[in-house]
Amino acid sequence: MAHVPQIKIPATYMRGGTSKGVFFRLQDLPASAQVPGAARDALLLRVIGSPDPYGKQIDGMGGATSSTSKTVILSKSSKPDHDVDYLFGQVSIDTAFVDWSGNCGNLSAAVGSFAISSGLIDADRLPRDGLATVRVWQANIGKTIVAQVPMTNGTVQETGDFELDGVTFPAAEVQLEFLDPADEGEGEGGGSMFPTGNLVDDLDVPGVGTLQATLINAGIPTIFVNAQAIGYTGTELQDAINSDPKALAMFETIRAYGAVRMGLIKHIDEAAKRQHTPKVAFVATPADYVSSSGKPVAAGDIDLLVRALSMGKLHHAMMGTAAVAIGTAAAVPGTLVNLAAGGGARTAVRFGHPSGTLRVGAEATQVNGEWTVTKAIMSRSARVLMEGWVRVPGDAF
Repeated sequence: MAHVPQIKIPATYMRGGTSKGVFFRLQDLPASAQVPGAARDALLLRVIGSPDPYGKQIDGMGGATSSTSKTVILSKSSKPDHDVDYLFGQVSIDTAFVDWSGNCGNLSAAVGSFAISSGLIDADRLPRDGLATVRVWQANIGKTIVAQVPMTNGTVQETGDFELDGVTFPAAEVQLEFLDPADEGEGEGGGSMFPTGNLVDDLDVPGVGTLQATLINAGIPTIFVNAQAIGYTGTELQDAINSDPKALAMFETIRAYGAVRMGLIKHIDEAAKRQHTPKVAFVATPADYVSSSGKPVAAGDIDLLVRALSMGKLHHAMMGTAAVAIGTAAAVPGTLVNLAAGGGARTAVRFGHPSGTLRVGAEATQVNGEWTVTKAIMSRSARVLMEGWVRVPGDAF
């Protein structure tokens, strides 16, 4: 019996923020995977080790969580005034599905350094020392991200003393600016940051009740509800949610009905094929708690508490794109996020999440009754973990 040999594809395994993913240059992919479609999806599924009914991704590069089941494809930008095009694929763990509907804010922190190190940016544009400004076109959502990547002796600096809760070791700080992060796409609001036109909606969720919700398209479509309204305090860690099948089912129901209300899908049954977006999060006023690493978080050191779910599970820290949504919503007086943070005008917010705290800034303005945000800013870090080739069976795609 003849056996199909494996093929090898140049790839880099990187941490960006509190996520990890496999990074590719578009030009290095097999020809059939250089264009969107079934072959590309099949290849990335096999690289990550999905679908895996055991939920472990043992036979692939994935880490069996939403934070570690990720892929990135980069190419020189086709857009004026941009350096690279960045395409993100969220790979489902247990089903044969790659979700291209949104961005990964955490892996955005690694895009600039990967682009520089892999030769996608002309060397004469890069400083020998200091900060390299990399303008990224986020192809999933059609938005610009500006990354400030530290350089030392002509190469990307990855080590440093910047600490990020949710990441064990310090590294070099990478500042990200998400320009005009509000989604201009779908929803009843005709491209509004608030797709229903409201800062707070009454969301009817069968089996749960009528919940107050802030539905926002900024960074990533997100549904915010009050923790107390669903029986939580906002200080929960992962196990309190992820070990409770009834809780997970409730959150998925909220997510599905919120997605319909936001105009992202037409029927709740479609939510299963749109796992990456929208996100669902719950907020609360500050309270003392102990993070997952054992570090105390004092109520006086934060503006509010936020917990968010990604791909059906409570995130161990906070998705970068959801952090943009949090910062943007906090900057708009009257949203549930803003009210949990004490209300009023603000240009930055520090929130508590399961692994600690995170600060994100955003500036929102109201023009002709419509809220807009020019940019959201936060700092992350990134590091190459391994580089070389990934291998997949030649008939895997």
